[in-house]
Amino acid sequence: MSYASIHPDWEKPRRNMADGYSLEMTAKEIEGLREAAPLIRPGTQIAVTFLPGEEIEQRVEAAVLVRELGFEPIVHLSARRILSEAQLDKYLEDITTKAGVKRVFIIAGDPPEAEGPYSDSLQIIETGLLQKHGIQIVGIGGHPEGHPNNTPEQLWDWMERKIAAIRAGGMTPLVVTQFAFDDDAIVEWVGEMRKRGIDVPVRLGVPGPAGIKRLLGFAKRCGVGASASVMKKYGISLTNLIGSAGPDKLVNSLDTKLNDEEHGRVRLHFYPFGALTPSAEWINQYDAKH
Repeated sequence: MSYASIHPDWEKPRRNMADGYSLEMTAKEIEGLREAAPLIRPGTQIAVTFLPGEEIEQRVEAAVLVRELGFEPIVHLSARRILSEAQLDKYLEDITTKAGVKRVFIIAGDPPEAEGPYSDSLQIIETGLLQKHGIQIVGIGGHPEGHPNNTPEQLWDWMERKIAAIRAGGMTPLVVTQFAFDDDAIVEWVGEMRKRGIDVPVRLGVPGPAGIKRLLGFAKRCGVGASASVMKKYGISLTNLIGSAGPDKLVNSLDTKLNDEEHGRVRLHFYPFGALTPSAEWINQYDAKH
């Protein structure tokens, strides 16, 4: 398959693990993005999340700013938080006409029960609304460390069904993983994906530099494994939570263990946890050293 529609860098081997990276922001991080923008490569793909406590208008405004600053917006759709088909239709109309959005990332979302007609991301894909509004790239979630509500086999089955539905709709699928700290779990998961014949491009979620307590807080909130042994590999001692940590060891290990032949072409997706500027600075420093 062609990787160029996801990112032009994916038509050639990566220069280093920062090549063709993407970033994530919340709809409330308008000023943070403005501050970080001079440090971010032109054309970088920036995802706008769909979190509680935000208004639809804020998300649209954030996507517009991403485009105006010279980046490529990816807008999240949280299926269980969407209140109606009419709301989804209007949201897609706004982000595509006002921000030129061609990419979305769809998740089921955190609510245990759907707040509207959609309980999972596959139902969104099958509405036909994505094609109606010209969406070309559809991202779906990947879980290297598993998911509390699904078995590994269920997760693979869901992934294959969603990929098939995306392709049947004439769109290009992309898998973006939850952030993780465990390099071995990530590499094993990508290897298993390829053994199953799933040839979709993958963005591996990694945490940006942040305070140690903040990293552990997000890990707990998102159900990410953060055992003492895993965190030691990442470079954090759970007996000393003072200070901050970056993904240096994790990214270097992924660079060593991943190869195009076995794992396909993968790129990184950074979760800045509200710290876009430090993440952009880290990426630029890493790129300069490699």
